[in-house]
Amino acid sequence: MSHGHHEEAHAHEPVGYGSYFITWFALVFLTAITVTAAGLHLGRTSVAVALTIATIKASIVLYLFMHLKYEDAAFRRLILIMIGFFGIMVGLTFTDVLFR
Repeated sequence: MSHGHHEEAHAHEPVGYGSYFITWFALVFLTAITVTAAGLHLGRTSVAVALTIATIKASIVLYLFMHLKYEDAAFRRLILIMIGFFGIMVGLTFTDVLFR
């Protein structure tokens, strides 16, 4: 059996320090926005704002640290569909609680 055919097909360049710094800065900035928004007492929209910011932060982590950036387009679409389905389920749960 030949081992030459089992090489990794999706080799990519290592991520540079600049990308990590930009990612770190974006996550710190979004955390500051989250803390600021929590202090504003936005009423009913505070949960939506917090979840939106958390979704953006999770997307950044998925894209760079979990190497979603280097995956095939079909796999990225599948991840987006899964996250969308999860969002729909969470939204339906909130709707159920809201109308009780």
